This record gives sequence, C-alpha cells and structure tokens, in this order.
Amino acid sequence: MAWLLLCAALAKLSLLGWLLPREALDWQAGLVTQQPWRAVTAAFAHLTPLHLGANLAGCAVLAVLGVRAGLGARAAVAALLALPLTQLGLLLRPDLLRYAGLSGVLHAMVAIAALTLLLRPGRERVVGAAIALGLAAKLALEDPLGPALRVTAGFDFAVAPFAHLSGAVAGVLAWGLTMRGLPRSPRTP
Repeated sequence: MAWLLLCAALAKLSLLGWLLPREALDWQAGLVTQQPWRAVTAAFAHLTPLHLGANLAGCAVLAVLGVRAGLGARAAVAALLALPLTQLGLLLRPDLLRYAGLSGVLHAMVAIAALTLLLRPGRERVVGAAIALGLAAKLALEDPLGPALRVTAGFDFAVAPFAHLSGAVAGVLAWGLTMRGLPRSPRTP
C-alpha cells in the first residue's frame, strides 16, 4: 500500500505544482545553496501540459507495477530517498541550468522496482531482469552524457536525459541503503 500511496502523492503534488509558479519550484543550479528545497520541489514543476501528462502517466504505470509486484514500504522509502538524490545528481551537469519534472524520480522508481524483483525467484526475477535491461537500454539510447537538453519528437519541451540517468543511479543507491538484508525469498501472497 505504501508504494501506491507514494505514486498517488507524487501525482497529487505534481498537480498542485502545476498551480504554482514554476520559477519558484524548478531546479536552478545557481540557486541550489540559497534555496535547497528545489532539490525536492523541482520534481513537481512541469513545463507544459504534455510534460505533466507524461509524468502523471508514469506515476500510474509505476502504481500498477508496484501493486502487481507487491512493492512495499521499503521500496517506497527508497523512492523517497531517491527524490532529492536525483536532483542533487544534477550538480554533475553544470550546463543543465534549469530542470523541472518527475521523470528523474520515475526512473529511480523503475530501478528500485527492477532490483526488488531481481531478488525474487522464478518469473518475478525474469520480469525484474527485463525491466532492468529495458531501463539500461533506454538510458544508453538517450545518450545522457551528450547535450544537457534534447528536443524529442512528439514532446513540446526539451528532455534532460542526464536527469533520467541521475534518477536511475539514485534509485540504485537508495535501494542499496534501504533494502539491505532483504530476504531472497518469494513475497508472501
């Protein structure tokens, strides 16, 4: 239930963020020391209605995945920890002056789900491996170490591929910090 509640909270905060001035919430590298809250609030600022819709759809997909996979409180805590880690990772790209959106955190959550499933036996392990391989392929194809912003067909906003990589890495780190000692046995039905 915790994972589902987290997905719902991320969606609601994104909708609330849409009502607020984006300039007060978004990631601005030059303001990170004076306004550290942006390490969290930037996830809830969106550039266009399509940007918001895409991230809300991501929340819905991850909610379904989490329910089907039985992702619990530890996974939700890992995702919460990954949120500021994702944004702080953006400091490694000083040419990314501004950033807004939930996609980095959503990539963190995908990594957390994949790693959790990889610890389980049978079909769940195969699903976790497929998700992890899909995430790795997506990140590689996006060339996150290339230009900081990229125009992508079908989107009316520039995508920041490094934020996706930062999120995936933050998800792995957060998973490692919160899932230590997790038993390698099937979940209880």
